[in-house]
Amino acid sequence: MKAAVFHKIGDISVDTVEDPRIEHAEDVIVKVTSTAICGSDLHIYDGFFPQLKDQVMGHEFMGIIEEVGSGVHKLKKGDRVVVPFPIACGSCYFCNHQLPVHCENSNKEHYGPQGDLTSGKGGGLFGYTDLYGAYAGGQAEYARVPFANFGPRVVPDSLTDEQVLFLTDIFPTGWSAIDWAQLKGGETVAIFGSGPVGLMAQKAAWINGAGRVIAIDPVQYRLDMARNTNRVETINSAESDAVQAIYDLTQGRGADVCVDAVGMEADRSFLEKVKATINVEKGTSKVLENCFKAVRRGGTVSVVGVYGSPYDNFPVHRIFDKGITIKSGQAPVHSYIDHLIELVTTGRVTLDDIITHKLPLSAARNAYDIFKKKEDGCVKVILNP
Repeated sequence: MKAAVFHKIGDISVDTVEDPRIEHAEDVIVKVTSTAICGSDLHIYDGFFPQLKDQVMGHEFMGIIEEVGSGVHKLKKGDRVVVPFPIACGSCYFCNHQLPVHCENSNKEHYGPQGDLTSGKGGGLFGYTDLYGAYAGGQAEYARVPFANFGPRVVPDSLTDEQVLFLTDIFPTGWSAIDWAQLKGGETVAIFGSGPVGLMAQKAAWINGAGRVIAIDPVQYRLDMARNTNRVETINSAESDAVQAIYDLTQGRGADVCVDAVGMEADRSFLEKVKATINVEKGTSKVLENCFKAVRRGGTVSVVGVYGSPYDNFPVHRIFDKGITIKSGQAPVHSYIDHLIELVTTGRVTLDDIITHKLPLSAARNAYDIFKKKEDGCVKVILNP
């Protein structure tokens, strides 16, 4: 089959690779009909997460079930499914406590409680390095999906791929950021980053009762999309001090909730890059630090942007002084997805209005390039095998 394969930093090509096959009784093989490039894919592409061997990329995908293992009883050949990006067994301690992304059985080689840089990691993820299970991803013509009785969800035929594809990752991730903050109604929510996850967090904030939603980003076309699709207020952080602007909009108190939807690959200066090199840091934590500054005392910071290393001068003093609540991590997609499918089906949320590019899988190399460089107004790329 054809697949987008990571070879080394900055090098992804569409290659012919071995077809996936049933390896365990609860596996299914999915014929991929739509897949997407995620900002998290760039963490591998840019070398922020190490991957020394070739890797079939992609953790946002959906398609038609082509083959089922002997132990699969909830799905059948021909079912059209979306696939959550975490791989979870559905029966371990963490799966039973609504934390499937921490599954004890899907990342045998590198799993553990420590959360270290290269060991003691969480559950398996599709297409996300050997550290997270070495699973082939879904930017391919076919994909093997383990634990299929627990993971994939059948979607209504009345909905197009584009309407439901983002239930795999970015909408549940944006939803997590808001759900963790436990809005009561009327709050001011400031969301740093208007990429795909930030845009989804904006949608989730409105649905969950926010009174104001403020989008912060240094790229104007992304702010324009946020304003046009999600009716939010915007701050261009390349043109003004975003933290001060949030103070000015909130009577000097700060936002009730701040969301970091950027993570370690935020824009940074030459001196910031030098500092990171000296301190052996991956990227920068400056967006997270701005969230701590911009949130009000007693407020909540939700972190769904990805971080992969420790950081020097982490502002624990500010967290303590302001009494900030922090929630962070990968989204527990399995815990949310059934409710989110209902939101899409009933028309309470529209997800496909952030798509800017639809390309064949054969164009994956170019698609990664324009997505990374933010060229041609690129916000979200769909690849069709």
